[in-house]
Amino acid sequence: MQQVGLFFGSFNPIHIGHLALANYMAEFEGLDEVWFVVSPQNPFKEATDLIDAQHRLEMVHQAIQHYPRLKAEAIELSLPVPSYTIDTLRALSKLHPTHRFHIIMGEDNIHHINRWKEADQLVGHFPLLVYPRKGYEMNNALLPPLCKVTQAPVVEMASSDIRAWIKSGKELPFFVSTPVMTYIKKNNLYH
Repeated sequence: MQQVGLFFGSFNPIHIGHLALANYMAEFEGLDEVWFVVSPQNPFKEATDLIDAQHRLEMVHQAIQHYPRLKAEAIELSLPVPSYTIDTLRALSKLHPTHRFHIIMGEDNIHHINRWKEADQLVGHFPLLVYPRKGYEMNNALLPPLCKVTQAPVVEMASSDIRAWIKSGKELPFFVSTPVMTYIKKNNLYH
């Protein structure tokens, strides 16, 4: 059975923090692949500054094109909005019955997972790979049984900062990959 990590996000834009984390999960956590699941709208976030999902999906494609263990996944773009993780997992499991899906999430999300739609089904059937986030402390006694806290490096970076820096004309070759920045400039995004 293929082990696939699902990394959900808006990726608005995808940056080196996302890529470093996905690379770590693919190489150190027993996953065959990591799929970037581009979300049209997170039910817990405002849609301000959220560019079209097709642009965000294409930026993911551009960012990962030379690393075959990372994939872009667009399934949430065809599901009802807002997208709920449990619905996405059910749809993916139906499409890929020989895959075992793991949810990659930050410590900040594990603290609120009980607010997620059908959280008991989610944590009861799908393994969670939790990565550290600055300012959060993990209480291992409260973790669901299929949860593993990883030793992924902490790369604190916000897409909102990157959008603001791009808007102000900054060059960011070490924050956003060259193909992604080329795509952003070509399509006049975040200006």
